[in-house]
Amino acid sequence: MAEKDPDFTVATDWEEVARLVLTSRELDRLEEEELVPAKQVLYQFSARGHDMAQVLLGLHLKDGDAACGYYRSRPLLLALGVPLADALGSGMGRSGGYSGGRDIGVVFNYPNPGGAHALPMCGGVGAQYTPAAGWAQAIKYKAEVLKEEARGNIALVLGGDASCATGGFWSALTIATTQKLPLLFYVEDNGYGISVPSTYQTPGQDIAANLGSFKGLTIFNGDGTDPVEAARLVDSAVTHVRSGQGPALLRLTVPRLEGHSYQDTQTYKSESEIAAEWARDPLPKLKAHCAALQIGEQRWGELAQSVAWDVGQARAEAEARPVLPVEDVANDVFFSGTHAEVGGRAGLSLEGTHEEPRPEGQRINMVTAIRRVLDQELEANPKMAVFGEDVGPKGGVHAVTLGLQEKYGHGRVFDTSLNEEGIVGRAVGMALAGLLPVPEIQFRKYAEPATEQINDAGTMRWRTANRFAPPMVLRVPGGFFKCGDPWHSQTNEVQFVHNPGWKVAVPSNAEDAVGLLRMALRSHDPVLFFEHRAMLDDSWARRPWPGEGYVLPFGRAKKTREGDKITIVTWGAMVPRCEAAAEGVSADVIDLRTLQPWDREMVLKSVSRTRRCLIVHEDLRTAGFGAEIAAVVADEAFLDLDAPVARVTMPDIPSPHHPALLEAAVPSVARIRAEIDRLVGF
Repeated sequence: MAEKDPDFTVATDWEEVARLVLTSRELDRLEEEELVPAKQVLYQFSARGHDMAQVLLGLHLKDGDAACGYYRSRPLLLALGVPLADALGSGMGRSGGYSGGRDIGVVFNYPNPGGAHALPMCGGVGAQYTPAAGWAQAIKYKAEVLKEEARGNIALVLGGDASCATGGFWSALTIATTQKLPLLFYVEDNGYGISVPSTYQTPGQDIAANLGSFKGLTIFNGDGTDPVEAARLVDSAVTHVRSGQGPALLRLTVPRLEGHSYQDTQTYKSESEIAAEWARDPLPKLKAHCAALQIGEQRWGELAQSVAWDVGQARAEAEARPVLPVEDVANDVFFSGTHAEVGGRAGLSLEGTHEEPRPEGQRINMVTAIRRVLDQELEANPKMAVFGEDVGPKGGVHAVTLGLQEKYGHGRVFDTSLNEEGIVGRAVGMALAGLLPVPEIQFRKYAEPATEQINDAGTMRWRTANRFAPPMVLRVPGGFFKCGDPWHSQTNEVQFVHNPGWKVAVPSNAEDAVGLLRMALRSHDPVLFFEHRAMLDDSWARRPWPGEGYVLPFGRAKKTREGDKITIVTWGAMVPRCEAAAEGVSADVIDLRTLQPWDREMVLKSVSRTRRCLIVHEDLRTAGFGAEIAAVVADEAFLDLDAPVARVTMPDIPSPHHPALLEAAVPSVARIRAEIDRLVGF
């Protein structure tokens, strides 16, 4: 536990602190008394009580730092210099500002060239922690791997006491302490998570005390309503992290002077408890402290008057902003030619690549093909890092990364703690900091704990109106292999397709794996790269090396067999089964290769000629991606069809373990052939 120094003084611009706190209060007042009742603002979260400490903290940040906050973090953004019209206009859902009206106004972001960025905040409690750890890891990476001059930068993450119960908090804590990252955790402890008291969140109601013996973490703990104590603790915590001594946790107790949100009437608190909280309001304490520094009543009044005028002007500007044109609401889901202001740009260019394979040498398996691409891109791109569980000395449980750590070092190819939220969340922060993260989720089913981070990463470009983007390549092995089971053999690719902003690749062979992986690594969007376990060393999937610069554009399917009686659409491990099932039949067999985007044009053109369509996939039948293909064919090629659109899939069950049971569940050659015969003879 960090001890107090009674002689410590902080050089603080208290007049600026007062101006910013008064500004935060005036914004809250305006929203609560005028804009919310008028339904100009639909979501409102008061920062009263939290404001002074946040302002003190924000004024300590500098260029190269980043802060990741949550819905009560507007005072921090004011300290970073966010325009008042953005702060108000975003709450009104107007064009410009944080998201152009796409996202809730309290879900902040702020690209801040020359100052500290406010990273995109998330609507989920606790989701802010691991991206902040990723930014901190990028600071260390740039110093140790890229040999950039160390500038003492830090990452800051804010959260209420309730968020300390989330997996994101504990994951980031593990990452920061084991890696000795420059990350400052700031816990604003107001004693409540909406209506739930902190007795349900933290034993003893003091997370700082509970973490006092946590190795590698320095604790700063005190009163966030006392100007002198709060300033001293903030300065000490920031100085500690900035000086390279490792992560720190700053816990300041503050009152939440209003409800969780505007709609929250706080009926769960007694009158005496509410009165006690108002008695701890930091604003009168700040005013008294300023008076002692000769910022007296007159100057305080001038500041308040000036702030009211500034906020009034900002309101007029915000109200004059239009609503985003409805035809623009689908823009910025994917990169469309204009880079985000923050994040990405770390992938190599496509200069010197080729889209036609140039086969050379003997056939290689998919494991070798993927490893070789990773090796080449690591060698050519120092901003690229590969990480995940067991990817280091072991080389991955599927041997894909074997030897890469030995060649490129622990800084660029490294193991992680067993926490998928932490793996993907830190990748988000690293991507925002300008690196190219290539995280691995060990098996498809293990991605479930990371679904919030996956969704947040995919929606980031859209919900920040192209201000931030976290391009990465998330490698995920899955599917059956010799046997199956409910935990390692899931495919469920459709879940990733259903996450806006993610591209999804599902190569069936080594050649396609090379082209798609290299394209993904040079893309500007998050990419889910699905490596089917059954195909990693399958003899059918082996292909000659397609050339050093081979890239395969997403959305370009391939006909592996051509005919005119039926169109068979498939991907992944089902491609060789469909080929075998179509033996002796005049059939188009189409390997989609990517599901987001998918080659609708090739499928529809083929169906218009063959007049029949069969879709085969390993995933479950209900709501599998085949249902989407079937719907598009029915919508756009109905009059061309001579038979119903059909599907052969897994039944709606988990993957069974015993090989006999597995083979009965996975689409077999015999089952596919039977459906081909039925449709051709329809």
